[in-house]
Amino acid sequence: MIKREIIGLHKKPALIAVGASVLTLLALLLPMVSLGGKTMGGFSLAFAVKGGMSFFYPALAVLAVLCAVMGVVLFFMPSVKGVRLWSAFMALEVICVTVLLFGSKMIIDANSIFSAKFLVKNFGIGFWLILVLSYVGLWNAMNATRVSPGHIILVVLSIIWLFPIAWVVLTSLRAEPGYYVDHFIPHGFTLDNYINLFKAGSPIPFARWWTNTFIVAAVSCVLNTLIVLMTSYALSRQRFKGRQLLMKAMMVIGMFPGFMSMIAVYNILKGMGIAQNLGALILVNVASSAMGYYICKGFLDTVPKALDEAAHIDGATNFTIFYKIMIPMAKPIIIYQLMSAFIGPWGDYIFPSLLLGDKQQSYTVAIGLKWLTDQQRIESYYTQFAAGAVLVSIPIVVLFSLLQRYYVEGMSGAVKG
Repeated sequence: MIKREIIGLHKKPALIAVGASVLTLLALLLPMVSLGGKTMGGFSLAFAVKGGMSFFYPALAVLAVLCAVMGVVLFFMPSVKGVRLWSAFMALEVICVTVLLFGSKMIIDANSIFSAKFLVKNFGIGFWLILVLSYVGLWNAMNATRVSPGHIILVVLSIIWLFPIAWVVLTSLRAEPGYYVDHFIPHGFTLDNYINLFKAGSPIPFARWWTNTFIVAAVSCVLNTLIVLMTSYALSRQRFKGRQLLMKAMMVIGMFPGFMSMIAVYNILKGMGIAQNLGALILVNVASSAMGYYICKGFLDTVPKALDEAAHIDGATNFTIFYKIMIPMAKPIIIYQLMSAFIGPWGDYIFPSLLLGDKQQSYTVAIGLKWLTDQQRIESYYTQFAAGAVLVSIPIVVLFSLLQRYYVEGMSGAVKG
């Protein structure tokens, strides 16, 4: 690698990556964890741990050896394909060390390696060197083949995002009950946690909660979108006295978080006699929807006004223009607004918990799932809580996957406008 120049391969970052991979291997010989005067290196931990997530420690040791050997081989026999394959193994090494950063407490405590409880501060110099050097090595290996190192950030973020999702899904399938267990992979798998949510006579009326949430989210979504579209059309196409002042006032008021007025709104609804009612929840979700006009207005501003003028010449009214011209052309922003208006009520917890109080039959899924994790119920219903969390997320995932293209188009059109 020193004497040869390979087309498509940057020599300097490749050399740095080789050095980093070799040093990563050597760092496994240093103290990786230290607690109560006892220290253990990476290879010692690889043989000492077993079960659950413990395979990450031996996997890290194997990958460190493999990456160091591949780095030395590529030092003498460089190739672009070889470096790219090497980068893939280094990425796996990065995943292992990143998972261990968050999961070592569970692994080490479950294996009773130390008498005291392990904490992140008990990591030794070896672990921190491995963590830094693995990222440095991957970054430079990717630079060597002109692959954007920005992918490393995406890898790290994907691990951080996917790890809790995987944990919730596995917990929902866990056969052993209880809130806390000392293993990541369940010892037994079952679908009973999902079945029990809908079983007749179950103390958990999950189907009712889900239906309540869907009704609130669907009705709020439709009414919210209609109000926002009409408001945006009026502010985008009509010119009247005080228009600029009105837009500024609505934007400023809309920036204040809704929970600031939560107590006042609750007292008003209680005085009207409609508290602990799903209709009141819909009313609150819809009442202030016009404040979110600015994104939709930005999109409508991009529609040529010549279309309005031509329609006026042909005798069209403002309603005809809005219904037959603007709405068909505003499909992307309508999809964006529908999704935004649906997701909000679907996952809202703060105001429904205040408004619905102890009326369990009117609970939405957010309140219902929180009810399952109360101190007196969490040990019995925790795995069912995880199953409910998975079921709640499925409609949003499916909806976003189907409408993602329109969602992005709506955002890009609004920004451009």
